[in-house]
Amino acid sequence: MIHPVDLRSDTVTQPTEAMREAMRAAAVGDDVFGEDPTVNRLEEMAADRMGKEAAVFVPSGTMANLAAIMSHTQRGDEVIVEERAHCYLNEAGGMAALAGVIPRPLPGERGVLTPAQIEAVLRPPNLHFAPTRLLCLENTHNAAGGTVMSPHQTTALCATAHAHGLRVHLDGARIFNAAVALSTEVRLLVRDADSVMFCISKGLSAPVGSLLCGSAEFVARARRARKVLGGGMRQAGVLAAAGIVALETMVDRLAEDHHHARVLAQQLAQIPGLRVDPSSVQTNMVLVEVPQAAAVAQRLATHGVLVLAVAPARLRLVTHRHIGMAEVERAVAAFARVVDETVDAPPAGRAELRGRQP
Repeated sequence: MIHPVDLRSDTVTQPTEAMREAMRAAAVGDDVFGEDPTVNRLEEMAADRMGKEAAVFVPSGTMANLAAIMSHTQRGDEVIVEERAHCYLNEAGGMAALAGVIPRPLPGERGVLTPAQIEAVLRPPNLHFAPTRLLCLENTHNAAGGTVMSPHQTTALCATAHAHGLRVHLDGARIFNAAVALSTEVRLLVRDADSVMFCISKGLSAPVGSLLCGSAEFVARARRARKVLGGGMRQAGVLAAAGIVALETMVDRLAEDHHHARVLAQQLAQIPGLRVDPSSVQTNMVLVEVPQAAAVAQRLATHGVLVLAVAPARLRLVTHRHIGMAEVERAVAAFARVVDETVDAPPAGRAELRGRQP
């Protein structure tokens, strides 16, 4: 059986054999009572990697971000976000529905805000205004195409926020991708943030979970928020065991995913009718501009290639450990066939689909 080339997300990764064995053999206890030794070890490892005092294991990145927002704010507070931030656009409105905060979206350059933008929207205390309490950052930035934020940029934004009494939460779902891409220690990317979360279930290939890290006081609040959100787990060591293997064995290999993404972008850019900028590929994501993206995605699926239409004229492709050079070549060949079947590329450079919109 030939498996599809699944480029929809790095969340489709399967646990390694070492993870499966660790899960089978994991020592467990009741994590809500703090008695699961494997969970405790994973939390200690996560805090150490991030250079923070403590960490809490949660089922998902969405829950981690929401627990962080709840722990940093009160209902009615304002939270500054980049306008395409995942916690703002892609987490079901939880910050408003459950945390009761008001997002203040600002346009970033490839997902990155500037200190001047933060300064420009801060207001003096006034009973008519929602008090601004929190700045949320994202590294890598999903909607911008896996773009990275440097330690210098993060430090400058955090300094501005802290100078005005704001806390900073960093959505670092793919923070290890950013560290590998920048050839820097992950601690340097998160040291100035008051809290950071990262996922173990994306490129690191563990089946479930994220870690939320910060000061001991913050994590104590976040642990209660996790309980409020229904995230208290019992014998969760069977999941945490895979996370330990992920942190020990899967970080350095992310460079392979970045290489495959660059090769994929370079080859797709050669196909008339597609718009791809290889120079914009910084980590493991490739954005492809093409008319009627959803229709193209459906046709690619018939050729055994799965991609995600993230806008009417944009596809997102994500590389991961199940995507090697053979899969890159299959994907490029499928794109060429689909474009040849359905897309004209007139001299003016515009591409129009001949097929009907589904």
